[in-house]
Amino acid sequence: MSTIATNLVAEQKSVAASRPSFFGIVRGEIFKVTRMWSIWISLVLILGIICLPYLITLAVKSQGDLLKQTPLQFFYDSMGQNLFVLRVFIGFFLLILTACVFGREYQLGTVRILLARGVGRLQLLFAKLLAVVVIALLVLFVALLLNVLLQALQITVLAGNFDGLKALNATFWHDIGVYMLTILISMGVTILLTVAMTAVGRSFVFGLSASLAFFPADNIGSVFMRLGYSLTHNDFWKNATAYFLGPNLNAMPASIIPQRFSNFGASPLVPVDGTHTLLVALAYGIFFLVAAIVLTWKRDVKE
Repeated sequence: MSTIATNLVAEQKSVAASRPSFFGIVRGEIFKVTRMWSIWISLVLILGIICLPYLITLAVKSQGDLLKQTPLQFFYDSMGQNLFVLRVFIGFFLLILTACVFGREYQLGTVRILLARGVGRLQLLFAKLLAVVVIALLVLFVALLLNVLLQALQITVLAGNFDGLKALNATFWHDIGVYMLTILISMGVTILLTVAMTAVGRSFVFGLSASLAFFPADNIGSVFMRLGYSLTHNDFWKNATAYFLGPNLNAMPASIIPQRFSNFGASPLVPVDGTHTLLVALAYGIFFLVAAIVLTWKRDVKE
């Protein structure tokens, strides 16, 4: 009996040792992403789009005068526009990245192999989520570095020197830091949205399609709400837009620092402050995360 018990303990230890570790799964997910051509192509396109505002600015002669006369205002305008472009298009990249990481396992059926090896459903969910966050932060760092290089090239061409940088004070860097925080919030909500959509459809195609359709529908919804208000003159239609995710994310930087940044894209049809936009983003983020956890935890993998 003692020999049998010893063998059972040894087998249990062997099975436990063969199970992938959490960080091993994270490394595996990152490795798989590096082998996806769709991700690399999307990344190149995003970096190319980031260059466009700088090229347009170089074609406007008045920008050189603005840089020389009021350099601080020039940098606020430039960073507001360029960071807006970064926020929007890195969001598209994250939709594709997250749908690939979470959806292809279900679409190809490989999720059953992972679960059969002893990986827990929630363990797999959070490992994939951490892998996406790591890649997202790395891409953000690369995009910011590209922005810095392009900004340096821009002021060199427009002014011929870097004297305008002397106008950048502590308040400017604080405001840029706040704007960066809003970008991180937008990235986080975008990732959680795609995770939730993929958990609903259990498919790369469904997760990507539903996620890509969400923000345009969210923003276009404001147009219909404006039309509803025009026809009925009922404030309900305008007030409802204060709880739309996309318009709140668009309005977040200008709501937190209204004296420095302008609104780009569709915004709520009623005034909202920074606290309101943050709470709306938090509520959506929690909802998406809880939905993904519940659907992953409770639903069986049958496909």
